[in-house]
Amino acid sequence: MDLSTARAAAHDFVLREAGFAQVTTIDGGGFPVARTMTAFLEPDWSVSLVQRAGHRRLDQWRRDPHTLVTWVGTPAPGASNERPHVFDLDLLPPRVVAVRGTATVMPADWTVAVYRREVTRQRAAGHTKAPLRTDEEVVAELAGVRIVPVRVRLEGFGTGAESHLWTVGRETS
Repeated sequence: MDLSTARAAAHDFVLREAGFAQVTTIDGGGFPVARTMTAFLEPDWSVSLVQRAGHRRLDQWRRDPHTLVTWVGTPAPGASNERPHVFDLDLLPPRVVAVRGTATVMPADWTVAVYRREVTRQRAAGHTKAPLRTDEEVVAELAGVRIVPVRVRLEGFGTGAESHLWTVGRETS
């Protein structure tokens, strides 16, 4: 599958099927820490996050902004695993979208805008269990973070074990 087709399929997968993402930050000891949370993949492959302002991951991002956001889900329709590389698990490989990048804590107006966009979309789809916050409550209770992509990897959006990997921005150590 060509890259542009794989990108479109991956974007659609994240927006319509994958649901939660696994967000990996680096703790004070230098170890990766993964958490499952909502994360919104943007058309430019950046990731927008809005979360409660008291999470430790905000301090982790301020100390070390390197981040990995991953969505994993069921194999693509028509997937195959005819020639496993090392072991035969008799399973189809899952679809994976992985965005590696750097985190920036965003200003209040950005956080409010992303919150409003996403809560409007979710409520229009009938998802109403989360509290509806005023702009003032968003500013007081939530924090916005934007992950600027450096590398993106797609798995399960091609033929067999084909994967797609590309550099979005300048990669740093």
